[in-house]
Amino acid sequence: MKFKKNKNFSEWYSEVIQEAELADLRYNIKGFIVNRWLAVKAMKLMYALYEDELERTGHKPHWFPALIPEKNFVKEAEHAKGFAPEVFWVSGAGSSGKLLAEKFAMRPTSETAIMQMFKEWIRSWRDLPYKLYQDCQIWRYETKATRPFLRGREFHWIETHCAFVNQKDAEVQVLQDMKITEKIMHKEFAIPFMFFRRPEWDKFKGAVYTFACDSLFPNGKIVQQPSTHYFGTKFAQAFDVKFIDKNEKEQYAHTTAYGPAIWRMMGSLIATHGDDKGLIFPPKIAPVQVVIVPILFKGKEKVVLEGARELHKYLKNSGLRVELDLTDKTPGNKFYYWELRGTPIRIEIGPRDISSKSVTMVRRDTGVKSNVKATKILEEVNRTNDLILIGLKRKADAQFSQFISSAKTYSELKEIIDKKGGLVRTNWCSVSKSGEACAKKLKDKTTAEVRGVRVDKNERPTGNCIICGKPAKVVVYIGKAY
Repeated sequence: MKFKKNKNFSEWYSEVIQEAELADLRYNIKGFIVNRWLAVKAMKLMYALYEDELERTGHKPHWFPALIPEKNFVKEAEHAKGFAPEVFWVSGAGSSGKLLAEKFAMRPTSETAIMQMFKEWIRSWRDLPYKLYQDCQIWRYETKATRPFLRGREFHWIETHCAFVNQKDAEVQVLQDMKITEKIMHKEFAIPFMFFRRPEWDKFKGAVYTFACDSLFPNGKIVQQPSTHYFGTKFAQAFDVKFIDKNEKEQYAHTTAYGPAIWRMMGSLIATHGDDKGLIFPPKIAPVQVVIVPILFKGKEKVVLEGARELHKYLKNSGLRVELDLTDKTPGNKFYYWELRGTPIRIEIGPRDISSKSVTMVRRDTGVKSNVKATKILEEVNRTNDLILIGLKRKADAQFSQFISSAKTYSELKEIIDKKGGLVRTNWCSVSKSGEACAKKLKDKTTAEVRGVRVDKNERPTGNCIICGKPAKVVVYIGKAY
């Protein structure tokens, strides 16, 4: 690797994506990239873990059309106004490009597609709750600088949409969404985060409120990860999603949505766990969990290759994703190739290993080597994979906590934002609409944004708003985001 992660993070990030062949940016539409096999395989594994948990909690898989009629899109006014600048429109078809009678939005999100069908499916309280998810692509005409796996005009995610009898049940779902984020993104992907209730001016367009979680990159910049939204009955009223309750009265459904952006999580995996050798994948989502590298000596090739093939077959039949590297590269070049691609465990097997009925096992995260007896290989691989995940999570959590700061004055805040970055805790006048003027002043001066009020703690302000000087009503967190 040419660039060092801690010295030239931006260049390092781009180099890892290119050298590890995660994506190719040369596709000739701005903001659209080709996702290559290593990234796609990892993301498919990420999808699988998320979808298993969603189905375990009662969500059923659905696939909705990518196109949304304009008349659907404009039904909820706040939502339409908020997303309109980002929409790709399909207005023509056929070899002549003949204008269509109605133009269609390429989904920037699916509320206005799904509510149209909720109207057809939901009739009685017995139909509720209705909980669905889909894994799909969405398209947004992103005008900011695009960056692979962070900000693009096409990205891959999961979205859930749920309908309930009342507000209480809907808000239970919002809490469950946050628990799913902790269980999968943090505990399985080892990506730390903090959940915030977004300010009124920054909530999802059409939501009553939004809870969104933020992760951090090693350069102190914020990346928004899954968000969950309570819509009340706003979308239900716009689309006439009604049901007959137990008292034979007509009611509007209460709806929610949750959006784990797998594509963006891929970016966080690269940034959070990678080092100066390249990627490091948490074992459960590693495209290749174990690579076997035969160490060949003249006259001993046959016996080593036979042993390597036998080990490869054994580990593969045990359910592991394992590769046997039989390329004509040198051992050193093979080590470099698989380290760059983040393979958690490397097994080296040579003539001495065959004689001693053992192998050399190397951890990607620490580089520690150990000698493992042949009879213990599977047990040791599984144990080591568990230890790697624990180590990655512990290291990522420690890095995240180092980027949480506090500021009592604007000058303190600005110094932290400029020199360190991360999330800065401070006093603020309000996260209702009345606090938006202060947020605008802050952004104009620093480009930093108010991320919101922490969800997991009830933090009380002890002074005045650092912008307007009025008595603070809330404690907020501030930072610069991608």
